[in-house]
Amino acid sequence: MEEREYWLSLADRLSRRVLPALAKGELKRTMPCEGLPERAAFTCLEAEGRLLLGLAPWLELEAALPAEEAALRRRVRDWALEGLAHAVDPASPDRMNFDQGAQPLVDAALLAAALLRAPKSLLGALPARTRAQLADALRSTRKIEPFWNNWLLFSALIEVALAHLGCEWLEAPISTALRLHEDWYKGDGTYGDGPLLVQDYYNSFMIHPLLIETLDGIRPFNRRWDDAYARILERARRYAEVQERVISPEGTFPPLGRSLCYRIGVFHHLAFMAWRRLLPETLQAPAVRCALGAVLRRQMELPGTFDRDGWLTLGYAGHQPELAEHYVSTGSVYFAATALAPLGLAPEDHFWSGPDQAWTSKRLWAGYDGARDRKLEAH
Repeated sequence: MEEREYWLSLADRLSRRVLPALAKGELKRTMPCEGLPERAAFTCLEAEGRLLLGLAPWLELEAALPAEEAALRRRVRDWALEGLAHAVDPASPDRMNFDQGAQPLVDAALLAAALLRAPKSLLGALPARTRAQLADALRSTRKIEPFWNNWLLFSALIEVALAHLGCEWLEAPISTALRLHEDWYKGDGTYGDGPLLVQDYYNSFMIHPLLIETLDGIRPFNRRWDDAYARILERARRYAEVQERVISPEGTFPPLGRSLCYRIGVFHHLAFMAWRRLLPETLQAPAVRCALGAVLRRQMELPGTFDRDGWLTLGYAGHQPELAEHYVSTGSVYFAATALAPLGLAPEDHFWSGPDQAWTSKRLWAGYDGARDRKLEAH
């Protein structure tokens, strides 16, 4: 349980600047915006949506917890609910920007996905007035035309969330996102980010987890896409294998592609698959715990990762603002919280309770024999 306590300490550290401020309607006033000045129009919704996307599985967990963890979760959940009310209330100083510029489509969708991950503790706990204002905010994003890449999944998730709010929802964004990602599949568990293959981590940041959540979320309302589920899940399991093998024996990973300032969020997909108990048979949950834990410690403990006031900074290994793309600001990097999704598994789950195991690269570099890596043969 010492490992879980460390992950909980990160959940606390990531939360304690963003969520209490938002709960008081003071996030816009107090949150810094490292990056281009114009990103201030988007950074607060980024911080809220991305942080809650990572914490929602834990907030939804229905299990007996140690008293200290239960108290922390209750406090974070209360902050989250109070903050959600401010985020969608037109009269609040912290009313978020949902429809000005293109960026709000991304983070409205990630906020929607967070609520879908916590249907009882977050979405189901919202008062009627906040639910109505949330629905209005999500509908307002329909004016934003998604780029023809992973952004199509954001429009799809908005419609899924509206369905769960009891609102009229549109089928076309969901059909378009699923159909085109099928066209963009390149083989061996990897999708193009649009028509072309891009060497980055967006298959983990967005594509695989959001495809599964779109299909899961719409199933209660329409079963027409059920035939795609097994195929998409098989690809997702293969990509989880790829992700696990990317983690070096030292808990590092290649600085490849864009959005490296999301840090441990690179492993959103592996963490998501562990939380959902969807890991392939080739991966043992305790080994995944050890691999992710190694990266968490290696990356999140480096000097400069947090500023002196406790806000996350821009960087991959410490404070490295030159690595940040034009669209990255303080709120963006709270995507790192998505690696904490396995906190949504009970302490007694095998992920947490199983004995430590070496992950693939650590085992092989130590000289132990092991099974060969195999590509995914099926289309």
